[in-house]
Amino acid sequence: MAKATWNGHLLAESETTETVEGNLYFPEDSVNRNYLRPSSTSSSCPWKGQARYYTVFVDGQENPDAAWYYPDPKPAARNIKHHMAFWRGVEITK
Repeated sequence: MAKATWNGHLLAESETTETVEGNLYFPEDSVNRNYLRPSSTSSSCPWKGQARYYTVFVDGQENPDAAWYYPDPKPAARNIKHHMAFWRGVEITK
């Protein structure tokens, strides 16, 4: 079971994840959206496409752009459609 936690709170948990470039992507339905706030940040990857971000918000503390996803990934990355990854201090365990 893979888990993503920050400040002692479970952000996501799933037995089925996708790994791309060393990052674990959790299915959308395994993510606790109560801890996410939309961000205006985006980035571009030549083979995955355009990424969008969320700020993680737990107990009054923010972790800006600590979650990201590809709303419309390019064909080479279609396995991460409807998935989300975490970084910036979010602990990922398997």
